Amino acid sequence: MAFWWALFVLGFAYAVCRFLLMLIPPNVPSIEVDASDVLDDGNQTQENSFIYVPPRGRTPQAETKVQCYEPATMKYLGYFPALTPVEVKERVAQARKAQKVWAKSSFKQRRQFLRILLKYIIEHQELICEISSRDTGKTMVDASLGEIMTTCEKITWLLSEGERWLKPEYRCCGRSMLHKRSKVEFHPLGVVGAIVSWNYPFHNIFNPMLAAVFSGNSIVIKVSEHASWSGCFYLRIIQSALAAVGAPENLVDVVTGFAETGEALVSSVDKIIFVGSPGVGKMIMKSAAENLTPVTLELGGKDAFIVCEDVDVEHVSQIAVRAVLQSSGQNCAGAERFYVHEKIYSSFVSQVSKIVKSVSAGPPLTGRYDMGAICLQEHSERLQYLVNDALDKGAKFVVRGSVGHIGEGAVDQFFPPTVIENVNHTMKLMQEEAFGPIMPLMKFSTDEEAVKLANDSKYGLGCAVFSGSQRRAKEIASQIHCGVAAINDFASTYMCQSLPFGGVKDSGFGRFAGVEGLRACCLVKSVVEDRWWPYIKTKIPKPIQYPVAENGFEFQESLVEALYGMNIWDRLRALVNVLKILTEQNSPANNKRRDD
Repeated sequence: MAFWWALFVLGFAYAVCRFLLMLIPPNVPSIEVDASDVLDDGNQTQENSFIYVPPRGRTPQAETKVQCYEPATMKYLGYFPALTPVEVKERVAQARKAQKVWAKSSFKQRRQFLRILLKYIIEHQELICEISSRDTGKTMVDASLGEIMTTCEKITWLLSEGERWLKPEYRCCGRSMLHKRSKVEFHPLGVVGAIVSWNYPFHNIFNPMLAAVFSGNSIVIKVSEHASWSGCFYLRIIQSALAAVGAPENLVDVVTGFAETGEALVSSVDKIIFVGSPGVGKMIMKSAAENLTPVTLELGGKDAFIVCEDVDVEHVSQIAVRAVLQSSGQNCAGAERFYVHEKIYSSFVSQVSKIVKSVSAGPPLTGRYDMGAICLQEHSERLQYLVNDALDKGAKFVVRGSVGHIGEGAVDQFFPPTVIENVNHTMKLMQEEAFGPIMPLMKFSTDEEAVKLANDSKYGLGCAVFSGSQRRAKEIASQIHCGVAAINDFASTYMCQSLPFGGVKDSGFGRFAGVEGLRACCLVKSVVEDRWWPYIKTKIPKPIQYPVAENGFEFQESLVEALYGMNIWDRLRALVNVLKILTEQNSPANNKRRDD
């Protein structure tokens, strides 16, 4: 009794100490990042204040400069150079030199780098969200949800568990190597390359960067030509944090440009991570194949959103609208196909319509809008094309939201939130990735039908299943061929940064985030070594030493059965035969015959 009481006291004291340590704030230095040239204070110079109208077609100037502008207002933000292949390779060479130094850094130093970043992000949320909003047209709330929270969650997870998953992991040696000790080691790959999309400019840079740097690599990131302005500012934050911990220069770099820039990056690095479309993903695979460069592809999504008849319709409707309208369709795992049970279809449509009618789109920094601008030039035309195709094939509008005042002289980059019904899978809207604020609705009558509809897609990124019975929702989700699944929620998997993220089919392969994503930035090395037991080494038995004895195969056959036989009696009989052969082989007479 005294023993257990002592254990209880020690455990309680340990818990109290841990709690008290949590109350002591860590010593994390602050960093200063110059943001004077990115703040919209109304005092921009004339050359940075005009309305920008992107030229149609290719021009010589368009080949050498990445022009940047606000999608919501078309206000000009400036330009960045489109780097040539030679310039990209030089950047990678500099990152490679920095990596050789950083590979020797301690996890303590790497964690301090993460803490400095986390502190800056928390203290400058408004600045980060405003820059993201200006460059992509999303609202401040959507920027906070998709950029700030996800990045903070990833940093927190790495601080808590990152070192644990990068330390050597010991494994079972098996029966034939009981005298050995086996482990898996995780070494940095070198220079990781990332080509990221425009939809979450802050998080899409920080996500691969955090995993690469924490695992001892350097990284060069090619940002989208549609989000270069924000990406180059976010690099300042990273470089300031690296300098604060004494990291080498050029450990993290951002390059700007077009396809030529990305191709040069693919051919120069030790691993490539790509976030974008299936078409470009295939080209990257082809280029990476020339050097056998490993690739992780996170491509398109056409996620199914399944609503069973036993749900809280009002609650699920709110989630559904958020899923499709978030950042004007810039959601990470976009819900683009909605399947609703026929018993609640009418009430669901009514509730969704009510919400959408209250939603308005407009310049996110000039008013209180629920939805911002479409980031890509002319993308609203493609969205309308998908809608028209559906209407021509029998679909009909349920409701369309409103578009607020977009300012005189600004090019229209807005698409009203739209709900459509009577859709089917012959329509392009249900087969091609829309990436826009459109909710197409279909009825289903059985769970089997819902699964069949959800799997009828070339994409397989994620799904969301809603039911009053969690067991039922899990059963439906388990049958959907995709990489991530949310039960009675949407995109919650991405907020659990211990989980891997990625898809199947045309949604790509490989995983980032989680343990799998962290280790994907590593050279995974298997190591076998002797245990501490003295005098026990691997020794080739005499029957199979060169020259191999006549009974060498008989010995080997018995040895296999002794180790792996299906029952104990067969294994014992085989072991006896092994010992018998060894005894005969070691006899003086047999040794003399071998010498002759």
